[in-house]
Parts: sequence; C-alpha cells; structure tokens
Amino acid sequence: MRILLLRFSSIGDVLQTLSVVSLLKSRTNGDVEIHVATQSRFLPFFEAHPAVHKVWSIPKSSGLKPLWKMSGELADAKFTHVYDAHNNLRSQVLVLMLRLRGCFFKFLRRPIYRFRRFLLFRFRINLFEQPFSGQKDQIRPLKKWGYSTEIPTPPHLFLSKELIQKTKQNHLSHWPQFTALAPSAAYPLKRWPLDHWKDLIRNSSEEKFVLLGGPEDSFLEDLEKEFPSQVLNLAGKLDLMESAAVVHLSRALVSNDTGVMHMAEQLGHPCVALMGPAPFGYPSMPSTRVLERNLKCRPCSKHGQGPCVNKEFQKCLRDIPYTEVQSSLKEMKP
Repeated sequence: MRILLLRFSSIGDVLQTLSVVSLLKSRTNGDVEIHVATQSRFLPFFEAHPAVHKVWSIPKSSGLKPLWKMSGELADAKFTHVYDAHNNLRSQVLVLMLRLRGCFFKFLRRPIYRFRRFLLFRFRINLFEQPFSGQKDQIRPLKKWGYSTEIPTPPHLFLSKELIQKTKQNHLSHWPQFTALAPSAAYPLKRWPLDHWKDLIRNSSEEKFVLLGGPEDSFLEDLEKEFPSQVLNLAGKLDLMESAAVVHLSRALVSNDTGVMHMAEQLGHPCVALMGPAPFGYPSMPSTRVLERNLKCRPCSKHGQGPCVNKEFQKCLRDIPYTEVQSSLKEMKP
C-alpha cells in the first residue's frame, strides 16, 4: 500500500492527524508507505514522525497553480490509496486534479456532518458523540480499509534529542523545573480570563511558569511584568517544534482549547485542558484532565468565535476557579 494522507490545517487538527499516521503504519499484513500533503509550516510535525515516508507541502496562502503542480508530482508517485482527512475546498480540488490526471486509487474522505452542525448551533440538538473527539473523527473512516477505530497509544509527536537539548540550553537554562502555560487561543472567547491566570500564579509561589504563545499574544507580557521571578514569557520566540519541546520539558501544561494542548496530547504529556465554548477540539488522551462547566449554552459556536449567548459573559470559563486547576496539577504531577 502506498497511502497519501491529506490534511492542510489547522494546527490542532494537523496535530491530531499524527494519530492517523500511527494507525496507518500499524497494519501488519503488508508493507505500508505513508505520504502526507500539508501546509509548509506543518512540515516538521510529519517529517519527525518515523512512519512518514515523504511530506508534500504548499504555502498557507496559495492558489491553483501550486496545487496543480503538486498534483502532477503526486500523480507520478502512483498512490494506491488516498485519504482526505481534511475535506475542505483545497483537498477536494487536489483530489479532482489527481482524477483529471488519470490517477486511480482507493479513496476515503472524512465526513463533515454539516447538517448535524446546523442542528447543533441552530436548534441546540446535539447528535455528535460526546465528548467529540477530533482524533476519533479522523480515524473512524479508516474502518472501511480494515483498520481499528481505536486511537493508538502516544507518542505521535516525535522530538529529537538534539532539539530538546538545544531548546533547554537556549531558552530554559535557568528554569530546570516549571509548569508550561498556554493562556492564548485563536478567539478571545476561548481564553480562560487573564485574572484567573494571575490568581493561579500568585497562589503558586513555589512554582515557576513558562508562557507559550504566538508573536501576537502581547497580553502575556503583563504576566511576566507582574510576576518576574515566577514567569518566563517565550511567546513569539519559538517555532512550533521548539514549543513542543518546552511542553515536553515541563512538569505539566495548563492550556486553553488551542494547538499547544494537542502538542501535549500527542506527546502523551500531562495536561490540564480548560474547555469553553467550542465543541470540536476536545482532548482524547488519558494524560489530559478536562475542566469544564456543563451549561445549556455550550457549545455556542463552531470554533469559539462567539458571540457569547449567556447573560453572564464567558461563564463557561469564568466559573472554573484557579483552585481547581491547582488541584488538578497536584494530582497529575509526581
């Protein structure tokens, strides 16, 4: 079997796709060669996976011409199986281009269940498996090819010893023990309130914390300024694999519903996940402790983009106290 796996975005979904790679390689009744098509920025995730033979990539913002060129290169590879684990316009067009080039292969496409989503957000009728697992959602279609629908045991995100050592030397030389924090998220409504993060740090005086995030997360500077002896802010200073290395080196991670949480998941690393308005990013690994509030208004939007419909703004996350996070960390860490 020569399998082509398609998953172009987003970071959380791409990280969850690493479980699909591990599952595809688990087949014992014949050789399996796995190729992946993705965005260029996610190359390192797949290149580091020992089961991946080759990664094909295109830039985040690209039109039809790069996609057509990629389809020609993929056509020459003569895949026996193609799995569209994304099912967006880009992946659909790429599969169509392969067909137009005369390629023949066994094909699967992950269903989107748009009508179920319509019922959920319009009429509050939830027909999805609860809690919804993005990893199971991507794995389930492979049953048609004879694969198990169980999520493989992590790790699925692989870090080299050189990367870990380099990250430690360059960024954490004075922080031998720490808890990693991911206070940001793609949408503000998915963020545990900043005052709650401050309460957690203030009332954990013996603990050191390292902040992870992107260059746009300037609000994290407030935490470092307020707690200079406890907090190291690495937001915007690391690439994706270095961020994963920091998670690996931490005692545990506390994270909003964001890509960093899925790094911990795929590493099999202890994580406290603060789950708010969105339904589709739920953790799947036993190494993650989920904290949430069962409210009738949840979920309120597909990605947590809002608006908040509760009369108490962001009640789903505001009602999770720092003491609950603190207790979870104590139970998880040795």
